[in-house]
Amino acid sequence: MEVENISVEEFLPAKNPVKIKNLKRPATTETKDGMEVEESNTPEAKTKRSRTKKRSKKNVEPNESKVNMRKVPVPAHRYTPLKESWLKIFTPIVEHLLLQVRFNTKSRNVEIRVGPETKDENNLQKAADFVKVKDVKTLNGDHLGRAIGRLAGKAGRTKFTIENVTKTRIVLADSKIHILGSYQNIALARRAICNLIMGSPPSKVYGNLRNVAKRVAERF
Repeated sequence: MEVENISVEEFLPAKNPVKIKNLKRPATTETKDGMEVEESNTPEAKTKRSRTKKRSKKNVEPNESKVNMRKVPVPAHRYTPLKESWLKIFTPIVEHLLLQVRFNTKSRNVEIRVGPETKDENNLQKAADFVKVKDVKTLNGDHLGRAIGRLAGKAGRTKFTIENVTKTRIVLADSKIHILGSYQNIALARRAICNLIMGSPPSKVYGNLRNVAKRVAERF
């Protein structure tokens, strides 16, 4: 019989043997289906558990969603006008549209949301509407500045004229235009603003506004 040469070193015990008692086995829990699930006690697992607990504690109201809420950012130089005309803004939105309004001092936004008494959720869009200049026409640099200048006019005359004819309130904040008013009046003001951005002369826009104002007056 032939005998193979087997090295004795392969069967020697290890120099630093690992004791089974010192090893910590992960705790297992049985589920309803009879499956064993390991529970790790690592710091990462603990942080995940704490996060899930915090998320479960937070109860998000249905009215806090983006669909039932609008945020109108207010620049720093418009705080005093907002304080002065807050009642004029607050009263029609709360009494006629039955919405909830507040000024968030941390985020510096006027927040409008649907309340329990709100009959129509479309009133939310009527309460706050805005138009970005770049949505109408892609303008950059001096062209954007000239478009904003046409909207404001000399000493703000063009803006005041559009406000008086359409019975709205317009705020020019950088390249964003905020319009407050009823749904029909906002549509008229938006059309006039879009024409000015596209390059129409103010005199032509004034003429169109007068004709529209006459038609509206005849209806009522």
